[in-house]
Amino acid sequence: MRRDADQVPESIDHAPACVDHSALPIIAVAAAPRFMETPDSAIPHIGRVEVFIDDVTFQIDRPTDADRLLDDPTIRDANVADDYMPYWADIWPAARMMAKVVLREDWSKRLADGPVQVLELGCGLGVAGLAALHRGLDVIFTDYDITAIRFAERNAKLNGFTRFRTMPLDWRCPPDDLKVPVILAADLTYELRNIDPLLALIRKMLLPGGVCLLTDPDRTPAPFLRQRLDEMQFRYSTQFVRAGEPGGHRPKGTLYRLSVD
Repeated sequence: MRRDADQVPESIDHAPACVDHSALPIIAVAAAPRFMETPDSAIPHIGRVEVFIDDVTFQIDRPTDADRLLDDPTIRDANVADDYMPYWADIWPAARMMAKVVLREDWSKRLADGPVQVLELGCGLGVAGLAALHRGLDVIFTDYDITAIRFAERNAKLNGFTRFRTMPLDWRCPPDDLKVPVILAADLTYELRNIDPLLALIRKMLLPGGVCLLTDPDRTPAPFLRQRLDEMQFRYSTQFVRAGEPGGHRPKGTLYRLSVD
């Protein structure tokens, strides 16, 4: 399955906004969050794979043929209604990059004050969140697709983790009652129209002094991402990262560390 922004990105023209986007170049407004639920009938077979990140191995259950999800009429209808694509069913290189970053991160100062709550955006199969759980952090798996959340929960339990919860989340409509010190965002800026709602959510949900780790395999919208980070007055730094399957291709990307005042 290919993400659209490997091609020329589309302009921002219809991203619904439940948050205040007065400072953003988005006009259309949605009254409530929207969610998708990939039907069980679209996933006839589930396979189990091992994902190796440094010296850690995670067991991951996933649909055996993600491309076949596109044949399901419910998914086709969702694509027409809200440009939905079932990207959650693949293990993307940027998810491996994020997991690698999380495993290598020094969390000692944050953990010294007690449990650390981590919000994973667009969790998909949950690879990045599993890395956070492995490091002793508490994780909230979130996704637009409720079926993706179920797979993330399934994979967390499969790997023996319990300190997590799940929550459906439409980036365009972040909740008012949740702020966290750590946000994980792996490969979420693959379409230009995602960037402003995503950054608005991060600004709203990230606690002062917190950090959002964002990995991007340097897709086409990357220059616009950096432009909007500057315009929205985020403090951020960048770092070269790469990750992949052992003995296989190891794509390159960028880690962004974002913070807000």
